[in-house]
Amino acid sequence: MTTNFDVIIVGAGVSGIGMACHLEKEFENLNYAVLERRKSIGGTWDLFNYPGIRSDSDMLTFGYDFRPWNGDKTLANGPSIKQYLVDTSREFKVDEKIIFETKVTRANWNSKSKTWEITVDDLETGNTKNYTCNFFIAASGYYNHDHGYLPKFKGYDTFKGTIVHPQHWPKDLNYENKRVIVIGSGATAITIVPSMADKTSHITMLQRSPTYVYSVPSVDKLALKLRSFLSDKTVYKIVRYRNIMLQQLIFKLSKKYPERIQKFLLSKIQRQLGEHYDMKHFTPNYNPWDQRLAAVPDNDLFKAIRNGKASVVTDHIESFTENGIQLKSGDHLEADIIITATGLQLQVLGGMKLHIDNEPHQLNQKMTYKSVLAQDTPNFAYLFGYTNASWTLKINIAASYLARLIKEMKERKRTAVIPRTSSESNIDESVLDSLNSGYVKRGGNTLPRQGKKLPWRVVHNYKKDKKILKKPIEDQYLEWIP
Repeated sequence: MTTNFDVIIVGAGVSGIGMACHLEKEFENLNYAVLERRKSIGGTWDLFNYPGIRSDSDMLTFGYDFRPWNGDKTLANGPSIKQYLVDTSREFKVDEKIIFETKVTRANWNSKSKTWEITVDDLETGNTKNYTCNFFIAASGYYNHDHGYLPKFKGYDTFKGTIVHPQHWPKDLNYENKRVIVIGSGATAITIVPSMADKTSHITMLQRSPTYVYSVPSVDKLALKLRSFLSDKTVYKIVRYRNIMLQQLIFKLSKKYPERIQKFLLSKIQRQLGEHYDMKHFTPNYNPWDQRLAAVPDNDLFKAIRNGKASVVTDHIESFTENGIQLKSGDHLEADIIITATGLQLQVLGGMKLHIDNEPHQLNQKMTYKSVLAQDTPNFAYLFGYTNASWTLKINIAASYLARLIKEMKERKRTAVIPRTSSESNIDESVLDSLNSGYVKRGGNTLPRQGKKLPWRVVHNYKKDKKILKKPIEDQYLEWIP
């Protein structure tokens, strides 16, 4: 049996819920569905449950533009973010359109019927189901939910303690009075270390190379003050705009004056840890914003280090041992628990296979159009947020654009729209090549490409993107199919 929809969205996380809300706002009776492989809403915020799990962007820009985030925390915890998504989906009646435990394995565009033929696995029954839709939107993120990245550590199987990857955190893990090593230096590691520090006997963040870390206040004092005499909606607009402008300013200054920004960031950390602390542990070998900056609330990581509950070691791993990790420097770190916060594995479209008329269609050979649609791909969108600002800022404007595009198709009485361009615009660069993060280097070749100039270029700039995506839909690169 095949069920037909106007639009199918894959993923009920931040991107998918946001997209569905825009459809609800724009259309009265659009027949759409959200296909979600998990048992509940949330995506990333349903998957991860390690200690301290939280946003690494301020919630006033991470929240949707159409539904204010009214919590007090600047960096909210995972359960709060998930609840925000659940409440948003209920308010806009999106929750009624979600089909859970549904894993999309294949999507084929049929040129004759002008529809996408979607094949899914029903994870509850084990059966295969088929859906069709006119417009297909991938909102499943960019990493593998089943497997995180784990390097091949020598002697991995010899360790007699417990090894945990943050992507698969056991609910019953007891780390009280245990010696813990966290391998990694990214947002996950710097979240876990201070969150566990008070209960462990000692926790060590073992990093191959440092990350830029900066502290933000846990509570936005301006927002609290303004709420005493302005509405939540007004406060949200004011403070959200301020945060967006600050994010863009810091990013621009980091690119223009990298040495000055590095000096500023490191001076803040030195002040927290004392003049005698060896700053090699927080001095990366790259410029600010070549990789994403990691935020901590109220200096919690630095406080844990200063209090002696946590430490940072910068070294390379020689091998795992029975009771810890042998370092290439000759030092040995003892541990009862090792946490491998070693990153994500990139995965396009949640692992589904994309076809056109039953021929494989590789997105890593196609350019992105306005960072939303894909070259030579009919009625298809791939929602991808920012890496240099709050993810959701991009999702908000991209979802709004898509709702307008679908509405224009209906008004024009067209069955399909396809971005087209000549091969001269091609450039062998992925949509994430502005970052040199490990996960990008490992899997960047699987991602869509970008061109030399607009609208095929990814600008990573909210102000510019907003201008691009608010323009009239019609342009020379869109082919409309009757």
